[in-house]
Amino acid sequence: MDHALPRPLIATADTALAEELARLSAAAGATVETVATAHEVLRAWSTAPVILVGADLVAAVVELAPARRPGVQVVGWWPAQQGAFRDALLLGAERVVELPAGSALVAELLTDLDEAGRAEGTVVGVLGGSGGAGATTLACALGQVAATRAPTLVVDLDPLGPGCDRVLALDGDAGVRWDSLGTSSGRLSGRSLREAVPRRDGLGVLGWGAAVSGPDVGAVREALSAGRRGHGWVVLDLPRPDDLVIEVAAQCDLVAVVVLPTVTGVASAARRVAALPVPGRAGLVVRGHAVDPRRIAALVDAPVLTTMGEQRGLAEALDLGLGPVRSPRGPLAGACREVLARSGSTAAAA
Repeated sequence: MDHALPRPLIATADTALAEELARLSAAAGATVETVATAHEVLRAWSTAPVILVGADLVAAVVELAPARRPGVQVVGWWPAQQGAFRDALLLGAERVVELPAGSALVAELLTDLDEAGRAEGTVVGVLGGSGGAGATTLACALGQVAATRAPTLVVDLDPLGPGCDRVLALDGDAGVRWDSLGTSSGRLSGRSLREAVPRRDGLGVLGWGAAVSGPDVGAVREALSAGRRGHGWVVLDLPRPDDLVIEVAAQCDLVAVVVLPTVTGVASAARRVAALPVPGRAGLVVRGHAVDPRRIAALVDAPVLTTMGEQRGLAEALDLGLGPVRSPRGPLAGACREVLARSGSTAAAA
């Protein structure tokens, strides 16, 4: 039995218009169905997520009197032919799009429709409770472990950190980084971002490249939205809280705070957890077993997700370009599984 999702519908008998809409669909990464008669439109009227009715067919579709529904657009060449706006109104269309000026709008309408119906990915932020706690290492390790379950994106938001792409040995790979996304505008496709970033074995990373300052806030918002739409997991390497980090942390399903079990480490972690917009979504990853985790949880006012012993050979693994997780049986991999389980993910492999 075919369980494929319904495809967007293009309806026009104008060969040139059909070819242009097919080109825009391909650019948007959308697989579409094209028909040339009003009766074929009616058959897919209730199921297609978006219907682009050519101006040449709109009058014929109106005569069939289909029920009003969202997602209907009338598309034609500029200038719109006489009666197109009247027929669009009768059809209940959302707008009349005139090409070529409306090409970007058509592409935006079709972006990510091939991923419609899929659950959005789970977002896990990783925050160092204090300097040197190892947040970047944990974020990269979480990415490695999550990528064995579903496509995963690690997003480096810490410009002063060691670089997630370097830790994951993807710094030499070609792909999109903040220095190019920081000046982009418009809606990002989840699939396009997934395919554009440096990637290996289901794990991609959005790092800094040549950027010397933080990306535009709008670019961060759009990248996270696209990352969530295009991946089962999105792991954020967060710097110390500022306005942008507070906004981003509010979108996380879980914020894992890495705590050093020292007086200063616990005190710093408590302040950083208190600064989060939703402290109830924070959980602690305690490095070492020297202190009762219940005592740390009480002092920081956040639950302990897991405790984690030191990972032997970590520096060697990073030097060899293997990433922080060398073995699924190591303490780092075990801690990552605990964090992912506590995030309440329902992500499924794409």
